[in-house]
Amino acid sequence: MSIPALYFDGKTSRAHHVTLSVEGGLATISGDAERSCPISELRVSERARNTKRKVTFPDDAYLEIVDTAAFDALLADTGHQDSFVVRMQQSWRGALTAVVATLVVLTLSYLYVLPLASEGIAKMLPEKVERSIGKGMLDFLDKQIFAPSRLPPARQQALIEQFKHLQPPRGDLPDYRILFRRSKIGPNAFALPSGEIIITDELVQLMKNDEQVMGVLAHELGHLHERHLMRRVVQSSAIAALTTVVFGDASAIVANIPTLLLDMKYSRDAEREADDYAIAMMKTNGIDLAHMAGGFEQLQAATKESTPPPYLSSHPSTDERIEHILKSR
Repeated sequence: MSIPALYFDGKTSRAHHVTLSVEGGLATISGDAERSCPISELRVSERARNTKRKVTFPDDAYLEIVDTAAFDALLADTGHQDSFVVRMQQSWRGALTAVVATLVVLTLSYLYVLPLASEGIAKMLPEKVERSIGKGMLDFLDKQIFAPSRLPPARQQALIEQFKHLQPPRGDLPDYRILFRRSKIGPNAFALPSGEIIITDELVQLMKNDEQVMGVLAHELGHLHERHLMRRVVQSSAIAALTTVVFGDASAIVANIPTLLLDMKYSRDAEREADDYAIAMMKTNGIDLAHMAGGFEQLQAATKESTPPPYLSSHPSTDERIEHILKSR
């Protein structure tokens, strides 16, 4: 069997009209150019719809095959078989299987591999990166959401001192600094990766007693202890965070701060870990957990009248959390 082809010698752009035949394991071209080569030394391009096939010689000269059906028949006569990957690509069942497998791998990676990797990267990030990210977040919040606190300085200091005298439930106390702000989004509290715990005037005024405030602060300290926000930042900027670990440049992560702040929600596991830290801290210091549960009941009641704010809404499933707190008494 002989089939027409165009031969290019790899040195000029001239196309030579030739015919290709195969016999005894030897490929031979004849016509405007002539040469022979063992078929074991030839490279055959993958089959693709509406695309010419290409046969490449060891010296990078090559043939272009227009009649792909005849070429397929010639290949079949020689016993040539496409690779498993190519056969999968040519089969709709194989392509569908590959798509499903890819989706499964991506889903499992997102659910399990990425969180674990984020935790590891977060622990490796230099302290200056956390400070830079925290400063960027606070600057953004102060410009867009917060105003200076109107809580009397004496009241602020009293809460700071009261919390400072509480003993940590386990391990070393994370570095932290309590800051007070007046907020456009109502009662809220959260921790930045650099160690600042922000508490709004509206939250302090909402709580019925200082013990409830301590419970909220302990919860946010739990987020710091478990490095939840840093892990969340890393997970949202995985490539940038990995680059930061390697090259020490935090600008790529800092640039994403506004976007991250608009989607700063923790997972249920993160909330449960922070709650458990706060529960242990309250019990270590002899504070009735009813105060902590009462603080979250106050927050729940305050948000029932309106849609929870899109910013920093990190307290899902409040009823479940209150029940968990009270069962831990």
